[in-house]
Amino acid sequence: MIALFGRSPLQITSPTIPSAQQIASAAQRLRLLALERNLTPDAVLDIFERWAAALDKGEVRDVPGVTFLRLWLRRGTLEPILSRELGQEFPRNRGWRRDGRARLRAFPVGVVGHWPAANIEIQPILSITSAWLGGNSCIVRVPGGLVEPTRLIMEALAQADPGGVLLDRIFVAHFAHSEIELHQAMAQSVDGAMIWGGEEAVRQVRALPFPPWARVVVFGPRLSVAAMDAATWTDKNERSSWCRRIARDVWQFEQQACSSPQTLFLEKDGASDATEFAAELKRAFEQENRAHPRTEIEPSLTSTICRVRSSWLLDDIANRALFPSSPSWTILLGKGAKIPQPTQGRTLTVLVADDLAEVVSQFDGSVQTLGLAVKGAEREQRLAESAGRHGVDRIVRLGQMHIFGSPWDGMDLVRPMTRLVRHVPSQD
Repeated sequence: MIALFGRSPLQITSPTIPSAQQIASAAQRLRLLALERNLTPDAVLDIFERWAAALDKGEVRDVPGVTFLRLWLRRGTLEPILSRELGQEFPRNRGWRRDGRARLRAFPVGVVGHWPAANIEIQPILSITSAWLGGNSCIVRVPGGLVEPTRLIMEALAQADPGGVLLDRIFVAHFAHSEIELHQAMAQSVDGAMIWGGEEAVRQVRALPFPPWARVVVFGPRLSVAAMDAATWTDKNERSSWCRRIARDVWQFEQQACSSPQTLFLEKDGASDATEFAAELKRAFEQENRAHPRTEIEPSLTSTICRVRSSWLLDDIANRALFPSSPSWTILLGKGAKIPQPTQGRTLTVLVADDLAEVVSQFDGSVQTLGLAVKGAEREQRLAESAGRHGVDRIVRLGQMHIFGSPWDGMDLVRPMTRLVRHVPSQD
C-alpha cells in the first residue's frame, strides 16, 4: 500500500492494497477537516511557492515535467487563473462579494477524487493542485508507473508544508486498474472527481457509482497538431527559430501529453522545397536531443517507431524520412491534409497541404491544441475561428503548446470543484 496519512511522507509500506473501508474512513476524515478548517487561497499559494523552490533540489529535479510544475506552482501563474475563474478578488479574499442585491461566495465541494493518467509523471500533482486551490481535500489513486515520481514530489511538499496545511488534506493510494471494488469505494466516498486518461480508463471511471451530487470533470484522450503558413516556413531568416520551438514542443513530456504536436502541416508554396525546411528541423531535433537525450525507452515503442519508419517509406515513393540509427527521434515528410495515426516517441509527421483552411476544416473533437505560426493577423484570426468551431480548445503560438493554463480542454480547472453559493439577505 502507498498512502499518505496526515503529515507523514509518501512511503511504500507493503505490497498489500488498501481496503475499501480504509478509503471510506480516509474520505470521512478529510471531509470533516474541510468543514472544520477554512483553506484560503493565499495560504495555498504561499505553500505552492515554497513547494516550487523545494522541487529545484536533489533527484526530484530529474523527474520529467518538474521544470514545468515549478512554473505552474508560482503565484504569478495561478493568481490570474483564480481571478478569471472565480472573480478578481478571489485570490486575496474568500469572503462574500456583491452581485446586485445578492451576495456570492465560493465554497469547496468537499472531497475530490483524482484518477490521473499514467503517461505524465506530474499529472497526479497537477490534478490535486487544482482541487486544493478550491479549498478541497483530496483522495488520489496513483498509477503504478507514477509511484516513485509522485513520492519524490510529495516529499518536496513535506519540506514546504511543515505545518501540514495541505498534507493533512490528502490521502494517496495505489491499487491496480483491475481492483474494481476499490475504485467503487473511492467513487462512493467523494463529492467531486477529476478524471484523466485514455478512452478505456475514462469509460471505466465514469461508470463508477459516484454520489448523485458529485461534480465530475473529465479530461479524456486528445491529440494536438501544429501548422505553419507558407509565408512563415519559407522565411529563411526565421526558419531555424521556429524549428527550435517545434523541437521543444515535441520533446516535452516525451510527446505523450495531449498537448504534444504529433503532426506539423506546412502550407504549400510553389517556389519552395519542404525538404529544406525538414533539413533545418532535423538540425533542431539533433540539438534538442543532445540537450535532452532519452535515457530509456520501452521495447514496444522502439518496435513501433521502426515499423512506422519503414511503412512510411514503403507506402509512397515520394515520402521522405529523417532519423538517426537509434529510435531517438523521427521526422516523416510527405503530403496530405488529414492527421495520421500518432506514433509518439518523438516522431513528428510533417505534411505539405494545399491550404491550412482545408486542414482545419477536417478537425473533429479529438484535437485539443493547435500550435500556429502564421504571419498575417487576419488570416490567423480566420483559422482560429474555424478551429474553434471544429472542436479545438486551445490555439497557441508554436513553442508554447505545453503552457498549462485555464481553461484546459475548454473547461475551467478550479471552478468545477467549487460551489458558488448565492445569498439574498432576508433583510432586503
